[in-house]
Amino acid sequence: MSREHRRGGRRGRVQGKGTTPKAAPYIVRKIPPYEILGATDLAQIEHNADTILEDIGVDIKDDPESIDIFVAAGASADGERVRFPRGMCREIIQKSAPEIFTQHARNKDNNVVIGGNNTVLVPAYGPPFIYSREEGRRYARIEDFRNFIKLAYMSPTLHHSGGTVCEPLDLPVNKRHFDMVYSHIKYSDKAFMGSVTAPERAEDSVSMVKIVFGEDFVEDNCVLVNLINANSPLTFDSVMLGALKVYARHNQASMVSPFIVAGAMSPVTVAAVAAQSLAEGMVGMALAQLIRPGAPVIYGNFVSSMSMQSGAPTFGTPEASQVINIGASLARRLGVPFRSGGGFTSSKVPDAQAAYEATNTLQAGLLAGVNFMLHTAGWLEGGLAMGYEKFIMDADQAGMMAVYANGVDMSENGQALDAIREVGPGKHFLGCAHTQANFKSAFYSSAIADNNSYEQWQEDGEQDAQMRAEKIYKQMLADYAPPELDPELDKKLLKFVDDRKNSFEDSNIS
Repeated sequence: MSREHRRGGRRGRVQGKGTTPKAAPYIVRKIPPYEILGATDLAQIEHNADTILEDIGVDIKDDPESIDIFVAAGASADGERVRFPRGMCREIIQKSAPEIFTQHARNKDNNVVIGGNNTVLVPAYGPPFIYSREEGRRYARIEDFRNFIKLAYMSPTLHHSGGTVCEPLDLPVNKRHFDMVYSHIKYSDKAFMGSVTAPERAEDSVSMVKIVFGEDFVEDNCVLVNLINANSPLTFDSVMLGALKVYARHNQASMVSPFIVAGAMSPVTVAAVAAQSLAEGMVGMALAQLIRPGAPVIYGNFVSSMSMQSGAPTFGTPEASQVINIGASLARRLGVPFRSGGGFTSSKVPDAQAAYEATNTLQAGLLAGVNFMLHTAGWLEGGLAMGYEKFIMDADQAGMMAVYANGVDMSENGQALDAIREVGPGKHFLGCAHTQANFKSAFYSSAIADNNSYEQWQEDGEQDAQMRAEKIYKQMLADYAPPELDPELDKKLLKFVDDRKNSFEDSNIS
């Protein structure tokens, strides 16, 4: 690669200073995590996870390379079934996986630090459908994908551009990853995620960010986080592990997340789900460390319960919140960042059910100490739909979470004894000096909630929260202005995309 190309990425980063509203690039929690299990019970779950790996093992489908890597490290294999000596995966992870790392954005002011006391809030991922009040439910298009990139870029309460924020079904399945990665780069300067639907698509994602950041920078720094799901129960396939190996070799972050609907993909009990999820997660994270020691990893879990009458997944339930809490504790004991939580709901529209279920999961994740909260905004219909109005409503909740996580102001101003002395008994505080000095920032101001009188609400058109959110997202898209991108880098990206697309035929088979 030419020296000019290696340096060109820096110009892309320096000039990628857009007009994102000034806000913290991520939440630094000033409140302690809430843990529902003590050390003895957590140790028992860790013991059970190791028992699963040692006695039962994990199937690795169509991927002899990964099996050979594990066997060389001390595992045993019987065909595709791989078993791990007790403590093997944990030892590999703790030897080299970072507890905290930085994911670099095109605009350095939007870099996110993942792990420790930090929480990064990220849009939803993967829905093939779109819901809006105006159009109802329909298939997602690349225009929608770009719209959600723009909304996440403009939102001061979301810290990340996300990944497959919706699946653009108007593009060929084997080529749409080019348009998605390009959209993240073009329409935002926040950090984003790469493609994992095939190893070669992961390679394309890495090649594109090397154009923007420079090859050496990418090899030495994390610029992509990538979602690697286990095929629960206890199975990995060559697609997911193939993508993980690509990213690990290039020093990019792999977020290993078992995908569990309890009762179908695991036992129904919380302790069993936690142990199985940990076992699966450790296998993927250990492989990343064996590929490249020190490559960033995130332990994730995606857990829902299910209706025992219909078999449909359910969200916002107390059992799933318990698994999130335990998973966060286990990740801290393992020494890696944790991903979970989100604005989950089974509701088809942004109604009261959606609000209750989403808030239950968002708050549980925050209190547990989740570091990377995928699916924070937009999730509807069990992840089948991305909602425009729901996105705005969830982003509003994200702002409230940031205030809560900031903790209690115990400064002299926060204690406000001067105000109490000034006002004294039997009077009000509206006009006192302390109120006048603090009223603008005293309380979180929701853009969605209506706090006016009933008469004022009637006069304003009797709008509900969905209607107010609709106005907000449409105004945001109308006001959108893209961040700067070096025109030469843009040309190189477009040429790479065109050349790669022209090198093989369209296909709608994944």
